Amino acid sequence: MSTKHLIDPDLLPGLEMFPGFEFTQATLEPIRAAMAAARIAQPAQPLEAQVRIIAGPAGPLEVYWFDPHPGHSGRAALLHIHGGGMVIGSVRNMQAGPSTLAANLGIPVASVEYRLAPETPFPGPQEDCLAALSWLAENAADLGIDPDRIAICGESAGGGLAAAVALMARDKGGPKLAAQILTYPMLDHRTGSADCHYSNRTTGEFIWTRASNQFGWEALRGTYEPTDYRKAWFSPSLADDLDGLPPTWIGIGALDLFLDEDIEYARRLASAGVEIEFHCYPGAYHGFNMFPQASPTRAYHRDLSNAITRVLSLEPQQ
Repeated sequence: MSTKHLIDPDLLPGLEMFPGFEFTQATLEPIRAAMAAARIAQPAQPLEAQVRIIAGPAGPLEVYWFDPHPGHSGRAALLHIHGGGMVIGSVRNMQAGPSTLAANLGIPVASVEYRLAPETPFPGPQEDCLAALSWLAENAADLGIDPDRIAICGESAGGGLAAAVALMARDKGGPKLAAQILTYPMLDHRTGSADCHYSNRTTGEFIWTRASNQFGWEALRGTYEPTDYRKAWFSPSLADDLDGLPPTWIGIGALDLFLDEDIEYARRLASAGVEIEFHCYPGAYHGFNMFPQASPTRAYHRDLSNAITRVLSLEPQQ
């Protein structure tokens, strides 16, 4: 059954811009090269980044720092984590998203160049992202930010890593997070496998499929068996409890492969007493927000901005 008839008309042209990649170990490097060369259409970058080198768990780590008002103090800040299925993507080639966030919200955004799987399996990428969060909190005074007003955000794999880092920060006793802002987060390593809990016939046809999802998760897993105390850091849907997590915003397209796992995560967060705001955008497939003129994307950006403004107590931008 095709779901193309369910796509919002504004998003139909976007399908032509996404090549139909099939992820295998043999095709991974050519896909990475093609993605880096293509730099899928994005809005113009309003702020240039300063590249900061911080101490990572396995050596120096790049953090791209987008600061709309250098020299100011006591500001809220975001740690941004890019997407790419755990196996592709780079802040260097994907700066428009965090740059635009910083410019539109009027606050600094840090985006971390975490190591990718399969070269770096779990827990390497998660530890890189946690190191970036720790750097923000520990250097808050020098960066001009309020350590009590740091939120974490990300898209797809970046959303899944953001959720994992929120769990790690909770379990390790910090750094404190003011919110987690998750855009179609990749949360459940079982989705698309024989152990999948969901049988939704209208999700996952376009852009990020069940086969791609399993490739990404297996690359991240390496030799790890998700049965020990770290299992939720690997796959947040495996968390035994979600108590004590920060206020959470989740946005997802109705045709996205991750719809069911994100709904379930939101339900469990609410059951655990976590403040949750959830938005499902009709007719939207995975990655829909890369097309700024589409009506679902306009709604997404409005909801995202309003949520961040509220949870971080920002002054509304004119």
